[in-house]
Amino acid sequence: MELRHLQHFVAVAEDRHFTRAAERLMVSQSGLSASIRALERELRAPLFVRTTRRVTLTEAGRALLAEAERVLAQVRAAHEAVAAVQGVVRGTLSVGTEQCIAGVHVAGLLAAFRRRHPDVEIRLRQTGSGALGEEVTAGRLDLAFAYRTQSDTDQLRCVPLAAEPMYVLCHPDHRLAGAPAAVTPQDLAGEAFVDFHPDWGPRRATDAAFAEAGVRRTVALEVNDVHDLLDLVDENLGVAVVPRHFRHKREALTALALEGTGDAAYETVALLPPVRATSPAARALMGLLETGGG
Repeated sequence: MELRHLQHFVAVAEDRHFTRAAERLMVSQSGLSASIRALERELRAPLFVRTTRRVTLTEAGRALLAEAERVLAQVRAAHEAVAAVQGVVRGTLSVGTEQCIAGVHVAGLLAAFRRRHPDVEIRLRQTGSGALGEEVTAGRLDLAFAYRTQSDTDQLRCVPLAAEPMYVLCHPDHRLAGAPAAVTPQDLAGEAFVDFHPDWGPRRATDAAFAEAGVRRTVALEVNDVHDLLDLVDENLGVAVVPRHFRHKREALTALALEGTGDAAYETVALLPPVRATSPAARALMGLLETGGG
């Protein structure tokens, strides 16, 4: 099995299209097809279901994809490790993050990293914390900034960044706006909530807080953008429970501390592979973060 066969397979799996994958790899479509056929012959299993419009992975293809991505990530890490020994950080740095993560200014950190390591290509992906953890584990991301969803495992480690309480945001005309400085989940029973997709950190923290308090709630308006959430609350269409640092993003809204949730809190971490598998670029980025270089 040749590395180029795995590279070709992963490209087709990502693009779901032979022509687009061939263009991205800068190889002929016939050569790409021959490479995939050679891999299928060696594995004695079809890897794709081909139609006139697209290709999809077979069960064997899905099983191979996770392993192929890990192998290619390890090969890339080996090249980058040798370069690092020679005093050069180069290659690619693939970073994932949620929106408005606490404990790190991602744009500033990446800008500082680029100034120090101009030969490294930076890639950024924004999505929910669950997906970020899966992508770091699979080797598709070098590291990610996310909400803590688990403890360390043999494939993923969590470096704490920040922990903060949750706050309720509501319109100044909302009934809660005249309440004391803090409310409990019981005070919010029956309210319509604006919240993020279930994979987002603030949503997970809020779900955990209300579960801890034994209070059911209804998410009437679900969004995937911080500004959309604030706009909906600003129009008095619902209330939102968010990490404390969100309250400064829309000063016109009323912010109330959420109490009575036990130990439930919003905790953010940097997600990384095991130390031995962490790329030199990821180590350099974390070094910048830890020293305040960003």
